[in-house]
Amino acid sequence: MTLPLVAVPAYPVAAGRVEGWATGAVAVPETYLAALSRAGTRAAMVMPDEFGEREADELLDRFDGLLLIGGGDLDPETYGQPREPQVYGVSARRDSLELALTRAAIARAMPTLAICRGHQVLNVALGGTLEQNIVPGDVPHGRPGVAGGSMIHPVRVRDGSRLATMLGATRAEVSSQHHQAVDKLGDDLEAVAWADDGVIEGIELTNRDHWVIGVQWHPEDTAGTDPVQQRLFDAFVAKVAQH
Repeated sequence: MTLPLVAVPAYPVAAGRVEGWATGAVAVPETYLAALSRAGTRAAMVMPDEFGEREADELLDRFDGLLLIGGGDLDPETYGQPREPQVYGVSARRDSLELALTRAAIARAMPTLAICRGHQVLNVALGGTLEQNIVPGDVPHGRPGVAGGSMIHPVRVRDGSRLATMLGATRAEVSSQHHQAVDKLGDDLEAVAWADDGVIEGIELTNRDHWVIGVQWHPEDTAGTDPVQQRLFDAFVAKVAQH
């Protein structure tokens, strides 16, 4: 039986980041691919090239689902704000591709799972904004871009939400590594999960006919040992197979 195919936009890696490589590269961390594989699907990396929405829509003809992964910050210009000093890792190529793919996927009701940066891309693609540097509080959200910078903290998930149904829980321990967060929600999105400090940790489309979910945490970090986190990938792939 042919397995469904998920598009995973890769991100640029600077020259020297990969030991022994004198040139730059593109990459997708293996933890995402492993979680998809356990759920019973295949993935294909999409090169981080600047795309228009027509090209993005044509590309998605070849896929059954879209996974948006973590990484550097979106350029604040994409949501109409000047850049603050803490913004890092901006890639115009990546922003262009992922925003176009997200809008195209939603237009065709393609199942979409958006993780960390992807969660933020989803919000911005629908007209939302981001808090560019959250103020440190009682909840440790980790240190992005630093090896070993992930932290574990609890999230509360709204009972009855699509996300709670998938996780099989309204409270979960999650792996987190980010310094930005959703501020103004994008059109047709609702918040469905929060950290104890009020940071929005989960969003989904209000249209229940569309399977589009964003989580601010990194479920792929712990999905290999935590069934609650793996259920998110399992539910996504089940929808991808139906699509």
